[in-house]
Amino acid sequence: MIRHLVLFKLDEGVERDDPRAVAGAAAFFALGAQIEELRFWECGWNITDRPIAHDFAINSAVEDGDALKRYLEHPAHQAAAAQWREFATWVIADYEF
Repeated sequence: MIRHLVLFKLDEGVERDDPRAVAGAAAFFALGAQIEELRFWECGWNITDRPIAHDFAINSAVEDGDALKRYLEHPAHQAAAAQWREFATWVIADYEF
């Protein structure tokens, strides 16, 4: 199995109630039911106010590298990620477990 973790940081001046952020979060919340390769899916807004914290997180799992590739290339994932490119930066970690 491969864990796929993504941490998003909203751009300067963008708040989580910004319509773009609201729509981007909704797009990611929906992915768990749209992509069959996902074996585990959760995402949500950060609940702390620490200055080093990111704003939104995705924690997911897929069977293997091929499933990860299919997930990343899936049109629903591509569309959701494209939304976030407009108002956030992110870091990613993929590891086997």
